[in-house]
Amino acid sequence: HVQLVESGGGLVQPGGSLRLSCAASGFTLDRYHVGWFRQAPGKEREGVREGVSCISSSDASTVYADSVKGRFTISRDNAKNTVYLSMNSLKPEDTAVYYCATAAASSSWYEASTMHGSFYDFWGQGTQVTVSS
Repeated sequence: HVQLVESGGGLVQPGGSLRLSCAASGFTLDRYHVGWFRQAPGKEREGVREGVSCISSSDASTVYADSVKGRFTISRDNAKNTVYLSMNSLKPEDTAVYYCATAAASSSWYEASTMHGSFYDFWGQGTQVTVSS
């Protein structure tokens, strides 16, 4: 089976930290640009997703949304076939379902780094992150 599985979400207080994992099975993640996206509460039916961060297949480049820059870090461990999103100084507005996705094999980094969902064609099931007191 070919799939992406996110894990590591949960309930955390403002200012806390979480590390999300995106584990691939059935294919090799290091062949793909990978992005993290989030869907805020109430936006599920609209399908609105915000690009949070992405990392190039070569692990040479990363991009962050302004809203998370300086607080989140994307990384990959090719030996574990996993991409991570380390989240620090979490805020209530970070509350969302977080998804990881791979860019289409034909997508360039120029395309994938826009963090536009149209360039990503394979998605995980999502993991809930709730930041609340």
